[in-house]
Amino acid sequence: MIIIRVMNNIKFRWLSAQLQSALKTMPVVVITGPRQTGKTTLAKFLIKDASRQYFSFDDLDIQEQANANPDSLLQQLPVTIDEVQRVPSFLLAVKKRVDAGRKPGMILLTGSANLALLKTVSESLAGRAYYLELPPFAPLEWTETKDPLAPVESLFGADFSTQIWPTKKGDWKSWVLRGGFPPALALTDATSLDLWFSGYVQTYLERDLRDLQQISNLPDFRRLMRLAANRVGRLFNQSEVARDAGLSQPTAHRYLNLLETTYQIERLPVYSTNPSIPLIKSKKLFWKDSGLGAWLAGISDEKVLKHRPDIGFWLEQSIFQTLQSWRSLSPAHRNIYYWRNQKGNEVDFILEQNGDLAALEIKSGSQVTPADAKNLIAFRDSLPKKNSLVRSLVLFDGTTARPLGDNIFALPFGWLFPV
Repeated sequence: MIIIRVMNNIKFRWLSAQLQSALKTMPVVVITGPRQTGKTTLAKFLIKDASRQYFSFDDLDIQEQANANPDSLLQQLPVTIDEVQRVPSFLLAVKKRVDAGRKPGMILLTGSANLALLKTVSESLAGRAYYLELPPFAPLEWTETKDPLAPVESLFGADFSTQIWPTKKGDWKSWVLRGGFPPALALTDATSLDLWFSGYVQTYLERDLRDLQQISNLPDFRRLMRLAANRVGRLFNQSEVARDAGLSQPTAHRYLNLLETTYQIERLPVYSTNPSIPLIKSKKLFWKDSGLGAWLAGISDEKVLKHRPDIGFWLEQSIFQTLQSWRSLSPAHRNIYYWRNQKGNEVDFILEQNGDLAALEIKSGSQVTPADAKNLIAFRDSLPKKNSLVRSLVLFDGTTARPLGDNIFALPFGWLFPV
């Protein structure tokens, strides 16, 4: 099992089995994700014998060597290279070394940027590398719940029953403020959490971003981050954000791409049920870490959250925290979308697994009626192949699971946020 260390505690990561399997199959494995999710600890923990070397491009001496003589860092294998995005040209040396002789697990790379989106990366390592994304902790992962995603996976089974769906009450409001970064989750008071997120943003702005691309005006970038945080879960209008931030369209576009490249945000695409029928093209924005997004939005505590008019969107953000972890366990076979048509019917999340779909409508209330399923029905009716939709759900803040209609169920979401 792969673990990370938080203070004196040991936390297991859901991604461990996929990582171990990839190292036994592919010559290069790349772990990416935001800063502070535990990528470095994962990489270091894999060193079980003296034969695997470890180098970090955070070390300026190693970084200089990688630029001047990259082949020298690949002479002795297996090897782990941390924060590879700091020297994008190093991937050319990796390609050359793999082509000289392939062995499973010979090179493990980590990076805090999406290498596929970096303009400075010209080598994709196609056919040579397997990419894994390590997201921030989901609540069930942090609390080490047994069989944590079994209920979600059961949605795609032919024998789904409301009897197997957990009905425990949870506390999503506290989890959305804490997020999923291990150092932040280890803190116990709001003041410490505020200081941690402030330091994270400062380091991100002044170090990570400037390594990837020169930012001429950090206050402008910070203002755009805050505006993006206050648009969680909604259709994201880039022109509107650029106007509100006082930025040109090209500058806002570049800044948003940087946020996406460094795994701070994700812009969720719309699910197209029929390419011949025009749909809303806008994407929905979510933060990879809900705690960071809430901090940037000025949500300091649960009292502030409770009185926000957009509290329902923050519930979606908190559920996205788990959905992105579900997707990361099988990135080649799982996708997350939303759906909206030109009439305004919208479904919050569409989960896709091997071509099968599950539609999720999120409700913050404790009561559900069949009328709450109208958008789910609209989505089902829009599908050319109705049998591709295996299940439709209204997730709500209650304690009773029950059918709502033809393959439509009302299911509590509380279990996703253990008390």
